[in-house]
Amino acid sequence: MYTPSAIAGFIEDSLRRLKLERLDLILLHCPPSSVYARDDIAAMEVIFNLFRLKPLDELFPAAAEKGVGIIARVPLASGLLTGKYSKDTTFGPKDHRTYNRDGASFDKGETFSGVPYETGLAAAEGLKQIFGTEELAPIAIRWVLMHPEVSVVIPGASKASQVKENVGAAELPPIPPHQMEAAKAVYDRLLRDTIHKQW
Repeated sequence: MYTPSAIAGFIEDSLRRLKLERLDLILLHCPPSSVYARDDIAAMEVIFNLFRLKPLDELFPAAAEKGVGIIARVPLASGLLTGKYSKDTTFGPKDHRTYNRDGASFDKGETFSGVPYETGLAAAEGLKQIFGTEELAPIAIRWVLMHPEVSVVIPGASKASQVKENVGAAELPPIPPHQMEAAKAVYDRLLRDTIHKQW
């Protein structure tokens, strides 16, 4: 699906639909790793949040070296990093947080960033203690923006108030180093063994 000829076809289709002669940027949604080895990448969209630290190992340093922009998506881990969910939270039957937890319909990394729900709840509780707040969403977005390799973060929102809150996260003061380290320790203790080897 991500062969050069297939991508060229997608581009031609987009140009025709948009009635344009050129596109400034083409983003591929969840391409295979082989696509990232190409030399003509200007920006890439990746899942990056407090529950998905693997991009820091090799991807971010390589992107910085080559001048590739990082668009961080799923910064709130399908809502787990809002701090609002509990073991009693339920999701509708058509919500991917109900039917795709084990990757039955598409890559399970898209749902709760691939973290088992109960483990994610425990990690969120640990983060609440570190940051001294029940409302993690602004902190989680600010944490992503603390990484200079990130050009932009794209959180979802279903209400105008969430949009304002998301935008306001960029205005928060920098997260102190001791809290950055403590957040990483939560990942190392609760999530690394489960998720780091996968993505």
